[in-house]
Amino acid sequence: MAWKIPLSDIAMDGEEIDAVRDVLQSKWLSMGPVTEEFEAAFARYLGVKHAFAVSNGTAALHIAHAVLGIGSGDEVITPSLTFVATANSVLYCGAKPVFADIAGTDDLNIAWEEVAAKVSPLTRAITVVHYGGYPCDMEPILEVARNHDLRVVEDAAHAVGATYKGKKCGTIGDVGCFSFFANKNLSTGEGGMVVTNDDDLAERIRVMRSHGMTTLTWDRHRGHGYSYDVTDLGYNYRTSEIASALGIVQLRRLEQNNAKRKRIADRYRNALEGIEGIGCPFSGSIDGESSHHIFPVVLSGNISRAGLQAELKERGIQTSIHYPPIHLFTYYRRLLGDTPGSLPNTEFVGEHEMTLPLYPGMIDGEVDYICTSIDEVTSGIPAGEEGSQGMR
Repeated sequence: MAWKIPLSDIAMDGEEIDAVRDVLQSKWLSMGPVTEEFEAAFARYLGVKHAFAVSNGTAALHIAHAVLGIGSGDEVITPSLTFVATANSVLYCGAKPVFADIAGTDDLNIAWEEVAAKVSPLTRAITVVHYGGYPCDMEPILEVARNHDLRVVEDAAHAVGATYKGKKCGTIGDVGCFSFFANKNLSTGEGGMVVTNDDDLAERIRVMRSHGMTTLTWDRHRGHGYSYDVTDLGYNYRTSEIASALGIVQLRRLEQNNAKRKRIADRYRNALEGIEGIGCPFSGSIDGESSHHIFPVVLSGNISRAGLQAELKERGIQTSIHYPPIHLFTYYRRLLGDTPGSLPNTEFVGEHEMTLPLYPGMIDGEVDYICTSIDEVTSGIPAGEEGSQGMR
């Protein structure tokens, strides 16, 4: 259907078209000089030593766990309130994800106390998610990791540009993982990035990204080699020059677009503050800056999420859910034996969270229309002329 206000929208213009045209005219489409430029720019932006562009965020997560040596018999502590790729990447390595609860309805990130309680002799790593672009409280998690000799992976798929205590999210743990999917703050359609400050891990990431090969097609094209060796089990997780060209332009706009997202999120909070039964997570102070990837709200128990979403759909407003908890999915229940009730905060939010539209091109009238519509629906006022006055 044609939404009056979609959940997300991509901020692109002629610069991206020109960048892609330049790549097509160069006739070099596979990973090459444009990707090298994108990686260098991304590393500078984050202030990190190494950045490797990959085919998607899931590939980034898989490589991150693989280069840390996660394997059969190991456990990795991770949140359940995230996209399933976070946990799948642990399974890809033959290891077991162990789910820890979130802090609560105001902080939807994994709770460090829950992480500490889930550490066992089999635990090898902690994988945190900066939910919605809001930085996870990393300091106590890093302390848990140090005390138990664990590695830390940051799933920063939502958090490009976010900071924690002055450091960019994704640069705080051992390896950081980013997604450039079509709805992300920095979008290349599909794509991702793996970053690290560890030289040894960087070399393993470089090799593993492309079949375990010691040289790439671009290297041989430049005369840097005629053959190659395969030194490890690798994967075809390479990106393309087209995606990297988009990424370079998108990176230049990231700070400006994130600032627009922040302004929209602030307007949401001010407008929703007085509506009974609508809670806005992360309303308190955080130790850093959010990238404001999504705008989640948590409904009180007496509001039907399905009913509210249906009413908003009638008014042309697209909403979503972030996320159905992973540990309650059929496959994961069958595999791990988790049962309802094991993660009470996660499960409550999984049943009551609703995500509102958020993208840089939104105008004030659209935010006002959404908030007015929520107020009317939760107050029992049917859709009518009064529900359209917020648009302008």
